This record gives sequence, C-alpha cells and structure tokens, in this order.
Amino acid sequence: MEITYKTNVVPLPEQVIEVYDSAKLPRPTHDAARIGKIYQNSNLIVSAWDGEKLVGVSRSITDWAWSCYLADLAIHADYQKLGIGKKLIDITKEQVGEQTTILLLSVPTAMEYYPKIGFTKEDRGFTILRTR
Repeated sequence: MEITYKTNVVPLPEQVIEVYDSAKLPRPTHDAARIGKIYQNSNLIVSAWDGEKLVGVSRSITDWAWSCYLADLAIHADYQKLGIGKKLIDITKEQVGEQTTILLLSVPTAMEYYPKIGFTKEDRGFTILRTR
C-alpha cells in the first residue's frame, strides 16, 4: 500500500462522509450539501489517498500568518495507526509555516492522541456552540 498525500484537492462530499463515518467523527454526514459547503469554505485541505480511495483528511482555516484552525482530522478506520494523521498534520505545518500557530478542538476520544504528536493541551479556550 502506497499512500499519496495531496494539498488543496477538495474531495467529494461522499468521499469525506465515508471517512468521517468510518472514523466515527461526529459531523453532519447525513447532509452531503453541508459537508460540501464545509469543504468549499476551507482554505487548507490535506488529504491521504490509497489509489483513488480517500483514506484520511485534514481540513483547516488559516490566515497563513498567525493562526490555523485545524477543524477536522479523520482517518478511515482501516488505515488508522499507520502514521497518516501525523503526516497530514506535518504537511499542514509545512504549508502554514513557522509563524503560524495550529490550534484545534479535539473530540473526547482523541484527547490522548494529540499530545503524542506534539500538541500542547490548552485550558484557556472558549466556545459558543452551534444550535443545530
């Protein structure tokens, strides 16, 4: 298996939904139009492919100079624990450069993963949650 990494290729909503559902990432996968809109309005997408199959994706919103919000990181269940997530984040870091901080909100099941790959846990964030 040879994984190919691509930047700024927008996967089809159906491809993203398959990865999200497999990874159990809580996203509105019942709404392909919303997933499509999410991706069309993100400005840094790094994806992992096994041939024509999307197996991992990192989706970010960044200003390229100060901050990068890593909104989604998902790896298909059949491809987890192969270093694909770390590689997607490494490519994201390369793309935004040394002056940009990468920040994210983690799903509860990934809280132990991010410190293992170089993230520092922060306790000074705030959210206003969506209503639907």
